[in-house]
Amino acid sequence: MTAMKLHVLKPSVNNMAVRVFVRAAKLDFVEDDVYGKTRTPEFLSKNPAHMTPMLEAKQLPKGAIWESCAIMQYLSNKHQITKFYPKAAAKRAMIDSAMFYIIGSLYPLVARATYPALGFPQYPGEVGATQLDASHKAEAQKAALDAIAEPLGVFHTFYMDGKPFIGGTKPSIADIRLAATLEFLAIVDYKLPDWAKTFMANIEKTLGKAYTEPAADVRGYIAYVKGQAK
Repeated sequence: MTAMKLHVLKPSVNNMAVRVFVRAAKLDFVEDDVYGKTRTPEFLSKNPAHMTPMLEAKQLPKGAIWESCAIMQYLSNKHQITKFYPKAAAKRAMIDSAMFYIIGSLYPLVARATYPALGFPQYPGEVGATQLDASHKAEAQKAALDAIAEPLGVFHTFYMDGKPFIGGTKPSIADIRLAATLEFLAIVDYKLPDWAKTFMANIEKTLGKAYTEPAADVRGYIAYVKGQAK
């Protein structure tokens, strides 16, 4: 019996990152689509935060963890997957920094810019989650969209600095997380800079089916939503 179980929502780029990683790392896992189940008593007993992706494994102190970056870090440490998460402390620190910058700075902007178009609920406290009229929400969405260029530039000039990936010549878990995040921008027809287009193409070419299979679920959802809007 496989000890590791991954609970996912397939249209989510947060989930996509881990789904790509476990495939690229060739880990033994079972994938469970928990659409509509994250608020059930059974799920909440394991994960009171009702978040996905969630990794369920007997070896974990509480039996489960969530947060995509934490899951990739844990699995890399457990299985000594230095291919995607180098052992050297300095290189690992850069990858950690890049991932924290994604989830702390870039992804919140991507969420504010894309969630309204994707039909996803926005977080409490966000303009999109208030009772303000549509013009205020549209203004906030545009502000977030315009702000994406700055953190994107940081990845290009600082984290990559002339290299094809954050990880150097080969992709790291931070690259997987960044590529997955950028997938959502297609819903608003965001014009990625040329370097980012090349980065995305290189990720997909390097990882092959490990990337394209989970990406197909995200892209399929985006295509569906766009089709409904016509």
